[in-house]
Amino acid sequence: MPTQTKNLVRLLKIMARLRAPDGCPWDREQTHASIRHNLVEETYEALDALDTGDMVEFRDELGDLLLQVVFHSQMASEAGTFDFDKVAKSIADKLIRRHPHVFGKAKAATSAAVLQQWEAIKKKEKNAPSIVAEVPRGLPALMRADKVQRKVARVGFDWKNVNGVIAKIEEELREVKAALASGRRRQLEEEVGDLLFAVVNLARFENLHAEDLLDRTVKKFVTRFQHIERAVHKSGRRLEDCTLAELDALWESAKRRRLKR
Repeated sequence: MPTQTKNLVRLLKIMARLRAPDGCPWDREQTHASIRHNLVEETYEALDALDTGDMVEFRDELGDLLLQVVFHSQMASEAGTFDFDKVAKSIADKLIRRHPHVFGKAKAATSAAVLQQWEAIKKKEKNAPSIVAEVPRGLPALMRADKVQRKVARVGFDWKNVNGVIAKIEEELREVKAALASGRRRQLEEEVGDLLFAVVNLARFENLHAEDLLDRTVKKFVTRFQHIERAVHKSGRRLEDCTLAELDALWESAKRRRLKR
């Protein structure tokens, strides 16, 4: 038996043993709902490990993520709904159906053509009235905006070039300024949302992911602000005792330190 298959079978047996009547009390008490949040947490931990470049840690975190699939599959098997083999068969069948240019006679010479074909096949399979309604509502807002925009772009609803995207951002910024001047809170909320959506469109148009970009910027901000905190505390003062000008000077110092690395 190939090593990969051997270890997968071992994992499935371990999970079944944990859920057995004489298994682990905690594992036996769990339900699909009780471990629902673990799917999200383990996904983000795997992404954090990937970002560090530590492949050993990334391997381990992928294992934790795989455990969630195995756990849910075991519970479903006990209920008689499906098992891990059905999960694997489902995705294997889907990959074949949605890659007719590889496993069939269809033609798709570019990545864009592949994505368009994928969406067309997916819509036909699901018989969905809308290609955007199927985007999970539980996604973080930036990710959901990105996914919606990518879906409509695949069917041709997109800007011709980046200049159109920039013009849209400038238009939305003007509307934000007008809403601020009017003092209408609800209008301001809507216009700021439109501006954010337009900025996500710029990232997506340049094949970037707004969620990743903002996460990177937040990390950069946190690092620089911690530099300010350390400097202020080292001087025996509190942040509240400093003037904005003093804090700005420390901020610029943090930026210069980053450039030297």
